[in-house]
Amino acid sequence: MSEVLCETTIDVQELCRSTNPALRCIDVRSPTEFAAGHIPAAINIPMDEIESRLGDLRPQDHLILVCQSGKRASMTHALLAHQGCDLTVLRGGTDAWRQAGLPLVASTQSRWSLERQVRLGAGLLVLTGVVFGLLLHPGWFYLAGFVGTGLIFAGTTNYCAMANLLALLPWNRRGSGKPCSTALSCGCTIK
Repeated sequence: MSEVLCETTIDVQELCRSTNPALRCIDVRSPTEFAAGHIPAAINIPMDEIESRLGDLRPQDHLILVCQSGKRASMTHALLAHQGCDLTVLRGGTDAWRQAGLPLVASTQSRWSLERQVRLGAGLLVLTGVVFGLLLHPGWFYLAGFVGTGLIFAGTTNYCAMANLLALLPWNRRGSGKPCSTALSCGCTIK
């Protein structure tokens, strides 16, 4: 389990035992990671959008920040600490939730986040360009340069053409699962 950087944390067992109706889980992972598996009733507000979406949060709620392991949730906690929100980080994130034997809601069959798929695809294209450039024809080096240029463009504009293409693949489309309830209690028991 990863070490959490902030002092205000809660573990999975404490969260499940809580009877506080004002608890609201905010999952700060990307929409693709969220779709691959999240805590029931969690709301997805990615870390890079959280400051601009403060209006989506109710001031009376006690927010439980969740990510995969707790690191991004801790970073989000640091971003929001000066906003006056009542914040706690779920220690261990969805990994700890899964390890406790509790259910995750998934609306896609992909087990890899879209970002991970982009990194794999870009790496394979660069490797292909370099290997073929060395073995077959130097023109293949342009493939590696093209991918590098695309990554620079994606980093500066926040628009990734490869991610948009990968999102169209069947395993990355959101399923037609039932929407989550708004209450945190999912009737789960800790083993």
